[in-house]
Amino acid sequence: MARSSVDPELRSALRKARKMIQEAEKADCNEAETRRRIERIFEDIMGYSAFDHLSRERAVRGAGETEHVDFAIQLDSKNGAVPVIMVEIKRVTVDLAPKHLRQVSSYAINAGCEWILLTNSKEWRLYHITFGQPPVTKQIYSWNLLTDDLSELADRFTLISFKSVKKGTLEELWQKTNVLRPKSMLQAILSEDTMRTLRRELRKSTGVLVPLEDIVSAIRRLLNEAAISELDGLRLTWTDKKKTRKKRATKTAPVEEKPTALPDDGDDGEQSN
Repeated sequence: MARSSVDPELRSALRKARKMIQEAEKADCNEAETRRRIERIFEDIMGYSAFDHLSRERAVRGAGETEHVDFAIQLDSKNGAVPVIMVEIKRVTVDLAPKHLRQVSSYAINAGCEWILLTNSKEWRLYHITFGQPPVTKQIYSWNLLTDDLSELADRFTLISFKSVKKGTLEELWQKTNVLRPKSMLQAILSEDTMRTLRRELRKSTGVLVPLEDIVSAIRRLLNEAAISELDGLRLTWTDKKKTRKKRATKTAPVEEKPTALPDDGDDGEQSN
């Protein structure tokens, strides 16, 4: 969202919220006061009704004792409505830590809620939970109310606003994120069509025809450690047609005859030297 496209009313609300949290940090507000100010942000910026959409201290029953999450965002005001986002709040001067994420993740998993929002009113972190064995929690976005550009803040808060959540924007976001995850990207990059296109383009620009396996090795050198682990888990289904044909021809050629040069298989428009 460009700076000029931010709604003037939203821009004003963001500035007021920023000032409010700056004052809270300066006064070293406790968690209860931080929670009250965050509630105002949900109302003034994101359009939620504090009475209809924010279930405070919602009970979550797990394997042990019953726990209570700070806010459970729900679109239906009826009691027992399924929450769409679990919100865990920490004091404005407390840095968000992995233990806080583990805490709210357990709440969300026990409640069957896919989305988590962890905040101390300054920092905001949005996570998605994929339910499986075990469940996987992935950070989608993070932003800082005090330091980030207003246009970025407008994008982030609008994403989790009442209107957006009601339209299913979070589900669309997850689908897009899931499609663009490292494993999916690597599968697309290492598909047979893409690999042969890369080899063809390299041949055009360098005049050198390289085996597909060598291109994979070159791609590996460009990846970070996490992406390499994803690559190692992929099963590459393409084969080098030229090499396969040469092996087949070698097996069938009479021993006493000198093998003749094989024509190119023509799969990517390349010619043999």
